[in-house]
Amino acid sequence: MQTTADSHPQTTATALDAIGIVGGGQLAWMLAQAARDLGVALHVQTPGADDPASRDAASVVLAPVDDVAATRELASRCRAISFENEWISLEALRALHGPGLQFLPGLDALQPLVSKAGQRRLLGDLHLPAPRWCPLAEVLQHAPAPLGEGDGAADQPLVPLLPLQGPTTPCLPEGFGFPLMAKASRGGYDGRGTVPLEDQNALEHLLATVDPGDWILEELVAFEQELALVACRDQHGQVACFPLVQTHQHCRVCDWVLFPAPVDHRVEVFARNVAASLLTALDYVGVLSIEFFYGPSGLQVNELAPRTHNSGHLTIEACRTSQFSQQVRIVAGLPMGSTEAVVPGALMVNLLAPDDGDAEQLERRRALEALPGAHLHWYGKQGGGVGRKLGHLTLLLQGTTAEERELARQRRLAEVRAIWPLPCPPT
Repeated sequence: MQTTADSHPQTTATALDAIGIVGGGQLAWMLAQAARDLGVALHVQTPGADDPASRDAASVVLAPVDDVAATRELASRCRAISFENEWISLEALRALHGPGLQFLPGLDALQPLVSKAGQRRLLGDLHLPAPRWCPLAEVLQHAPAPLGEGDGAADQPLVPLLPLQGPTTPCLPEGFGFPLMAKASRGGYDGRGTVPLEDQNALEHLLATVDPGDWILEELVAFEQELALVACRDQHGQVACFPLVQTHQHCRVCDWVLFPAPVDHRVEVFARNVAASLLTALDYVGVLSIEFFYGPSGLQVNELAPRTHNSGHLTIEACRTSQFSQQVRIVAGLPMGSTEAVVPGALMVNLLAPDDGDAEQLERRRALEALPGAHLHWYGKQGGGVGRKLGHLTLLLQGTTAEERELARQRRLAEVRAIWPLPCPPT
């Protein structure tokens, strides 16, 4: 573990004047920028001196994010710590929790959110709509009943198959059929850790290559749109939500995000009710992001992210308070800011690492910055493969109707893609 000297002088806020973030990627970098604007010193724990957040943090603890000794050092610089992502060891962190330090969100609130299986059980317990699912390991056993919403079947004992001669043929639980989606329970992001299963052969291949105990199966949802909502709850229990947005994926990586989502207002009201139920039931403090499927079966929760999120990047320009400023405010004990939109519409486009390397990257960035109403956020990442998120561009949209904004989205997205094409899907 190494430490670096303070790169920015500490200033005084009305509550805590210093907070910590475990992680140093682009989310932590945008948190550090928001903290600096609020006069809050933000210290980060991250393994790389060149990681994005290192540029704007008050100080850096150079260490892997799972290094508890390093988190103890981070705790010596502040009295409240939050997280860039959910890939943390809760049990190891519990040893650090005490009167002089709080984790926000709390470790108990994070417990059911750090794995997809835990999320699915939580949604079932709260009777919130989500795709049917089962543990992948269940295909090797006889399940007493298919898993539904809130029936607690995930906690019921499974009856193993009787010993057989030769290899066991996996069998789907009753009520499940192909195609299905397999997901790693922990650590999956940007298309990693998700595998569509078209048939029995694909299922058997997956079982031969992964630990079934670390994966879940979900029914493949027929949806018309993917939506997302960034919600937040402060230390006094007050809940607020940013506007509902539409998201679009390219090879299971977020391509663009549109505000406002082109759906009936009642859909947004329902999404906000889902968010309030989750935040309150968990006694969650901080920013929580919810991804939804929306289609013939109504609104269903796809995934939960206990942190700031790609779908909320456009709040920097589109809302009175950004998701990053809100998270800093909540962790530092400052009053939450307004989540009200300040523009009619906005489009956020992810800039994914291209196929042709970096030869024309600077010229492309300059061309993007020159687009009317464009706001470029370049993360300054070092290295990485095709499809890695290198930055994002937010474009403010005009138009009073969903149809006008959709035409504007198509036109502005075409402008961006003419400069920065999408990388080809991996083979």
